[in-house]
Amino acid sequence: MIRAFTESDIEDVLDVWLSASLKAHDFIAPDFWRSQLENMRSTYIPASEVYVYESGSTVIGFYALLENKLAAIFVAPDLQGTGIGKLLLSHAKFKRDALDLSVYKANSKSIGFYKSQGFRIAQESVDAATGHEEYLMRWGGSA
Repeated sequence: MIRAFTESDIEDVLDVWLSASLKAHDFIAPDFWRSQLENMRSTYIPASEVYVYESGSTVIGFYALLENKLAAIFVAPDLQGTGIGKLLLSHAKFKRDALDLSVYKANSKSIGFYKSQGFRIAQESVDAATGHEEYLMRWGGSA
């Protein structure tokens, strides 16, 4: 079930975010992701419109919107490939007419997923925090 985030979800959301970030971004030092936990807790999650995917009483995925930017979408690593990411992304598309997101060029699995869901590469840049190349991908809106 997808529902709005509540403050009591924060630890589960952070656990999903960290474990999925470590798996998807194995080309970036794990210490970088661990160093971002407090920023996620105190800045990024509170500033975003967040929805969680819950199974039973456990949060196993989430996404975060900041205006028309899909700032985050993560699924617990052991449940990736089961359709949860597609459900979360469909929910986000229902909430917005257009979405932008950033994805590292080295993360080919995620790029393929986003392309399969109708996103296109709109721009290339370098992430200032990590120095890694990334794509800005876009769905909806004007072409």
